[in-house]
Amino acid sequence: MKVGVLALQGAVALHVEAFEVLGAAPVEVRCLDTLDSVAALVMPGGESTTISRLLTTAGLFDPLARRLREGLPVMGTCAGMILLASRVLDGRPDQRCLDAIDIDVRRNAFGRQVDSFEAALAIDGIEDGPFHGVFIRAPYVDRIGSGVDVLASVAGHAVACQQGRVLVTAFHPELATTASGGGDLRVHEHFLNLASS
Repeated sequence: MKVGVLALQGAVALHVEAFEVLGAAPVEVRCLDTLDSVAALVMPGGESTTISRLLTTAGLFDPLARRLREGLPVMGTCAGMILLASRVLDGRPDQRCLDAIDIDVRRNAFGRQVDSFEAALAIDGIEDGPFHGVFIRAPYVDRIGSGVDVLASVAGHAVACQQGRVLVTAFHPELATTASGGGDLRVHEHFLNLASS
């Protein structure tokens, strides 16, 4: 499967590596031709207001919104989750959302950079024990629409959700490691299975 990784800003390389290990064909998406060629897309962490502006400047925002409405499978991590939400409750006035999943989110909801943390997560659909969640200036879900499944929570807040073939996480699955120190690719694998269904 040809999986795009939005590469305008943010954490790109580790997502590309994860999909290569899983046997997918990842490509970095920076222009419309590449966006049109992918069967699934990852929107990585970074700075959500910056990525929103860059999507608009690159002429990708509206075409991406169209592809999402048409059913493009997408995984959004951290800033990607913010961009895919219906609404950002504490975003900038000019910040746009893609409205791909029926949730409202709060940016940096767990605190600033110094408040970043790690947690062992029980994620619905992810087997073989807890997943090492890395939260960096992480958002959380404030409102959950009726068609949205909550896959994981921390301190009473949803941090992983799924609606159809849209998967979002407040944490960075590309930074997860196993007990032996290798990369934990179970969330990426879950997304590939979701995108193939």
